[in-house]
Order: sequence, then structure tokens, then C-alpha cells
Amino acid sequence: MTVLKIWKTHPNITIPKHQTAQSACFDLAFQGAGKRDYNGYSHMNKPFARPMGAAISIAPGERVLVPTGCIMDIPEGYSVRLHARSGTSLKQGLVLANAEGVIDSDYVEEVFVMLHNISGNAVTINQGDRIAQAELVKNVEYTLEETPARPLHKTKRQGGFGSTGITTKENMVVINIPETKEVKVETPVKRGRGRPKGSTKKK
Repeated sequence: MTVLKIWKTHPNITIPKHQTAQSACFDLAFQGAGKRDYNGYSHMNKPFARPMGAAISIAPGERVLVPTGCIMDIPEGYSVRLHARSGTSLKQGLVLANAEGVIDSDYVEEVFVMLHNISGNAVTINQGDRIAQAELVKNVEYTLEETPARPLHKTKRQGGFGSTGITTKENMVVINIPETKEVKVETPVKRGRGRPKGSTKKK
């Protein structure tokens, strides 16, 4: 079995673990033990450094580097991918500012989670709160080389980004509906047996 080794930056750091036997990812928590401050950027892209405490408050639009207290010894041929947690994103509006974090095996520094508050309210996270999930991924070895010919179409896809969701003449289905002639239908008037009241009989 492949082993991902983790070194703690402080004795009070808790090593992450899988929550269930079949979990593909393990959770990373906010652990700032031994840190004096934390860094981030405001919604106006102004950098800031704030004192580290038992909790971190992230204002709307801010991006913050949240420490995990973990340094990973990733096996060669693997990488670790950081993903947002579903509940944290839905309920609090905290997502990863870089969409997905990629940690290569030759990175041997502390892992920080780049959180972005996309909600309209300030969000507070406490020490020990789970803020992201991490996944050990096996890399595919490949090389890059120039090709002398432009790649040909491999499927019916035409166009660029988002082209598969656009209706064009090529993928439009036309249904011909035969013309119908307007038919005027007259409703027959029912005639009574007797004459209307007030009528007189001609002599």
C-alpha cells in the first residue's frame, strides 16, 4: 500500500485521516499552532497580515492562506490535489481561490489552503475546523512535443469554449409541419316549433 507521510510543524498539530474506510480524500483542518500571523488579500487586492488567534475571520471577497501545520512527504510519481469541501462551500461560501490546489512531490514546505469568501458575510473559522479535502493522485508520465500539422476533428464537435451547448445550423433538427387550410364551420340555428311570443299570423 502506498504511504503518504506527514510531518507536524508543531507538537499540537493533529495528523489528518480518512473519515471512512472508502473515502477517496482526507480532510485538512485549520491548524495555526506556533504561528504568529496569517496572510491574505482584500477584495481590493491589497495584501494584509493579521495576528494569529484561535479563529480567523474572512471578510467578503477576501482570500486567505490558512495554515494546516502539515508538511507532506509525497512519494515520487504522485501528487496531492486539494479540493473544496461541499458543505463548507454550500453553507459558508468558502471555496478554494485557485479552484484546485496541486502539491508536487518535490514540494516539502507547509501546506496552506487558499480560501476565498464568495458570500456576502464575514465567515469565521476556528482552530481545528476542516477547511479542504486532499487526494493522493498517481501522475501520468508524458512529454510535450511540437506537431507539424494542426490536429484534425475527432468528433462532431465544432467551435471553441462552450460550443457543445450552442444550437447551430449543423446540429439543429428541423421539423417540417404541413400547412393546414382554415375551414369555416357554421353552427346551425335551431328553429323552434312555435312562433316567438308577440308574433302575429298573417291573414
